Amino acid sequence: MSYTLPQDQQIVSLTIMNSELFREHEEGKKSVLDIYAKTEKGEFINIEIQVADKYDMKKRTLYYWSHIYGAQLKKSGSYSEMKKTITINILDFDLFPETERYHSAFRLYEDEEKFLLTDVLEIHFVEMRKLLSLWEKQAINLQKNEKERWLLLLEADDREDIRRELEAIAMKDPVMKKAFDQWEDLSRNDEKWFEYESRKKAIQDELFAAREAEIRQQRAREEGLAEGRTEGRTEGERQKALEIAREMLVEGDSLERVAKLTKLPLEEIEKLKQQLH
Repeated sequence: MSYTLPQDQQIVSLTIMNSELFREHEEGKKSVLDIYAKTEKGEFINIEIQVADKYDMKKRTLYYWSHIYGAQLKKSGSYSEMKKTITINILDFDLFPETERYHSAFRLYEDEEKFLLTDVLEIHFVEMRKLLSLWEKQAINLQKNEKERWLLLLEADDREDIRRELEAIAMKDPVMKKAFDQWEDLSRNDEKWFEYESRKKAIQDELFAAREAEIRQQRAREEGLAEGRTEGRTEGERQKALEIAREMLVEGDSLERVAKLTKLPLEEIEKLKQQLH
């Protein structure tokens, strides 16, 4: 059975907020999709799909939340009329290493007693890689879990196993069937399908570029560590050579012989000899 939101929470309007979306996709640089929704109660919902972790995602989310929330005051002129603003971030990267849960929700609570300051702020993060990991471990049941079902619909185009199970569910779920029917309609429209594929390619290019940058950074760190270890070994060998040089000088060996056998510069051997006297 399909779950329906209460009447006062149903979405009554849907708008793509970012006017630069299409141009940026054409340039192959777009990794964000913003959707702006409004419920019957007048609450605002901002849904963002982010595929590359190239921003300070946490602070960026607060900035955009405040922008949407603050814009209400310009229209109403009254703080009391400002409505709840919800931000939902769907991420194709891991953001919170401190938890294995794929869905994290944040609100404004008092530190000790945990009572709510106000309900106007609500921020959600959905880490899709963690959700996919649960799917691959067979730790979720799409027949029973509607939230996971609709989230994994985002992966159905690339994952045949997910698509097959969702198609089976759609046979009993009229809302999901409608989503699949609209998907089929899109695939039959050449112009819309080309636009979809172009956007998908742009997002994939952005994602691959971000992952390549991560790989390069990791290699640079590893090379830096290796270089540091090499320098450490060289310094250790140099100190040992200096000890041998001191012993040879004490025994009366010539500067040239000491330099030849220890591979140290002659100037350094001369300074060492001066220190011994």
